[in-house]
Amino acid sequence: MSARTPGHSPEPQPRRYLSDEGIGWIAAHGGAGTTTLARLLGGTDLGCRWPDAALAEPATVMLVGRTNAEGIRALSRALNALREGRHPPGMRLTGLVLLADAPGRLPMALSRRIRVLRSVAPVHRVPWVPEWRLGRQARTTPKAVLRLAAAAGLRPDTRGRPS
Repeated sequence: MSARTPGHSPEPQPRRYLSDEGIGWIAAHGGAGTTTLARLLGGTDLGCRWPDAALAEPATVMLVGRTNAEGIRALSRALNALREGRHPPGMRLTGLVLLADAPGRLPMALSRRIRVLRSVAPVHRVPWVPEWRLGRQARTTPKAVLRLAAAAGLRPDTRGRPS
């Protein structure tokens, strides 16, 4: 035990619990779309890591991945890590977000794998938005994004910006 120096307050204790405020977007792989979701909807872009209690990051999270084969495999690996308990105490997964990796319908093999993911957690599909590829704001926010915002407890305005 160290003696306190007069005039100095004790060092703050590190935070041990995740925050109950907000939502965190966790990328299952690089380029998953967490930065885009955080910009459009709000929340915390956690990148490719679990939330950190010392940073007061959100306990409520969604895993994000692209709809290509590697993105779906990365989501499966992240779900396996959760199943094995390799995540911070108190973290709550509320769903998976799949951002389209290209316009058009998915091949049947990928659709089947998404059905398997859907059996484990709620899945939110975000369509291909060409403007996002160019770093631009879309003229209208896709309905799927508004449904995702509602599921995440966020209320963006009609242009997809947080209100």
